[in-house]
Amino acid sequence: MARRGPKSVAGVAAFDRLPLNALRVFEAVATQLSFAEAAESLHVTPAAVSMQVRTLEDYLQVPLFRRAGRSIELTPEGALLLPGVRRGLSDLQSALHQLRQSRSAGTLNISTLASFLQKWLLPRLPQLHDQHRDLQLRIHTSREPVDFSQTDFHGALRMSAGPEAGLHCEKLLDEWFVLVCSPDLYQRFGPVRDTADLKRYPLLRSSDEPWQLWNRPDADRDWKEHGTAYDDSVAVLTAAEQGQGLGLTRWCLAAGDIKLGRLALASAAALPCPRAYYFVCPEAYLAMPKLQALLKWLRARAREFGNPPGAPAGGGARRKG
Repeated sequence: MARRGPKSVAGVAAFDRLPLNALRVFEAVATQLSFAEAAESLHVTPAAVSMQVRTLEDYLQVPLFRRAGRSIELTPEGALLLPGVRRGLSDLQSALHQLRQSRSAGTLNISTLASFLQKWLLPRLPQLHDQHRDLQLRIHTSREPVDFSQTDFHGALRMSAGPEAGLHCEKLLDEWFVLVCSPDLYQRFGPVRDTADLKRYPLLRSSDEPWQLWNRPDADRDWKEHGTAYDDSVAVLTAAEQGQGLGLTRWCLAAGDIKLGRLALASAAALPCPRAYYFVCPEAYLAMPKLQALLKWLRARAREFGNPPGAPAGGGARRKG
C-alpha cells in the first residue's frame, strides 16, 4: 500500500535532521536535573546522556544546562525549550498509544455492495456485535474498487471473477443464480422446468442479473427477455415478494427471504455464477487484531451458509478458511 508523506521535500529533510533521541534525553535530564538519574531511568550510561545533550546543544548552538559541581540547572534557553519538547513527546506518545489501541478495537472501515449488505450481512451483524462488543464498524456501500492508499478503508467485500494482484484477496462465498417468486404466484403458475414455463410468468429483471444468464441447455431459441426492468437487485426481490412477477436473482440475496417463507424457489435448478464474494485488504492490515476478528467471523458465517437446493454437487469452487 502506498504511503503519502509530507509535500515539502525541504520539510522532510528537516525532520530527518531533528535529533529526536537527544530531545528525549534532554527532557529526562531537565526533569531530574541529574545526568546520573536520567541515565538510570533511560537504561543508558551517564556518558551516553552527556553525549546526547552535547549533540542537542551543538544542533541549537546554545547551552541548555549550567553545571556547578555535581548539580545542574537549566539555562534560560533550556527552560524555553523544555515545555515544547514535553508537549511534542506527549503528543507522540498519545498518537502511538492511539495507534496501538486502534489495532485491536475501535472503528473498522469496510466497503461492501449495497445488495450484499442489506440481504446477507446486515441480518448477521448482531452476532458480530455480541461476540466483539469493542468492535465498531463504519460500512460504506459501493461497487467501485477501493484505493486503499487514498482512503481510510481497512477492507472491502466485492464480487469478482478472481483474486486481485497486490492485495490480500480471500474468497468467502460462491454465488448461484436462482428463480424466485411469491408463494402465491408459485401456486398459480407452477414450477419452472424450462424456458417454455417462463412464458406463463410475468418477469422481473435487473441490469445486474439479465435473463440471458439463465442459459439452460434446453433454452427456447424463440424466447426473448421481457418484463419490468430494475436497476437494483434488491428491488427485484421486493417486487417478487409482493407477487409482481418471477425474478432471476443471486442466492445470497434471496436465501433469507426463502427461509422465512416470503419467497419461493420457482425452479429446482441453480446456475453457478462466474463471480464470487471476496474479502480484499492490504496485506499489512492482516496484522490488525480487529480486522482478523472480523475476517474470522466472516469465514464462520460463510461456512454456515449453504448452497441452494438445486446447486450441482461440487459445482462451485471451494471456499478458503
